Amino acid sequence: MRIGLATDPRFRAHRAPGEHPERPARLEAIEGELEAAGLRARMVERSTREASRAQLERAHEGRYLDELERRLAGASEGGWLDDDTFYSAGSWEAALLAAGTVTELAQAVARRELDGALALVRPPGHHATARRAMGFCLINNVAVAAAGLVADGARVAIVDFDVHHGNGTQDIFFGDGRVLYCSSHQSPLYPGTGAVEERGEGRGRGATVNVPLPSGAGDEALLAAYDEVVLPAIERFRPDVLLASAGFDAHADDPLASLRVTERGFARLARRLRQACGAFVFTLEGGYDLGALGRSVAAVAGALLDEREPEREAPGVLRPVERAAIDRARASLADVPVPAP
Repeated sequence: MRIGLATDPRFRAHRAPGEHPERPARLEAIEGELEAAGLRARMVERSTREASRAQLERAHEGRYLDELERRLAGASEGGWLDDDTFYSAGSWEAALLAAGTVTELAQAVARRELDGALALVRPPGHHATARRAMGFCLINNVAVAAAGLVADGARVAIVDFDVHHGNGTQDIFFGDGRVLYCSSHQSPLYPGTGAVEERGEGRGRGATVNVPLPSGAGDEALLAAYDEVVLPAIERFRPDVLLASAGFDAHADDPLASLRVTERGFARLARRLRQACGAFVFTLEGGYDLGALGRSVAAVAGALLDEREPEREAPGVLRPVERAAIDRARASLADVPVPAP
């Protein structure tokens, strides 16, 4: 498998004024695990690049970009855009690099220069809406990449397995039937969106699929959500490219939530997504326990590189509350079908 890898030391220049879970050490932990496992040497290193204004405007309003650039570009000191979302002197360059790098990888995959790719970028993006920074996110990296692919005529599926719902990505494509957005996430939890009933509107009706999971859900519940809800949606939609908002804060050790997924569970999910669409980009979103984050990303990278056909394991036993959540999400597909090509 030709799996690309892109990261950049300049992503570490995005720093909070004080202690913050979204910190440069996250990338250091990931890169250390990839090196130790010998995985980085097996991947195709790709250059990073900044997103252009035209690329950004496919997903974000011009007035928002103007204000964000005014606040961030050339900032000599750090500050806060809201209670959660910070910036520093290096944040504007890092944000442009993150969005541009994911876009470049997505285009390389669409051209079949690569089978897939892993984008190790900061800041994360899936909470950023068309007009607002929030939830540690400045620019919606995956949305910018998806919008670029759509402009070239591609059908795109976005799969978001971060523990928090990607409200920004959903909002940007809520009325666009050319992009399928599927999210598994803990509920209730920040930002409070992602209910089963949120299925898109207008031409995008049916192209949003949410699977809210209860606190304590682990590997088996996560995989059941994909096997029974998300993967059938992807199969019906038949995307040309799959973009994964790869958040690892659903891990059992993560301090910001209470799902119980393991690195093995993330690897099993990655294999399923690789099989669902042979052209994919996994983009880093959340994950705040450094050990769990590094191990989980390494497990996913290993799964993406492994060309062997994965063995399907017998389904695990779900708690009644988990079974009910997945059944409810599956029923929504019957009520509002995913649009087919």
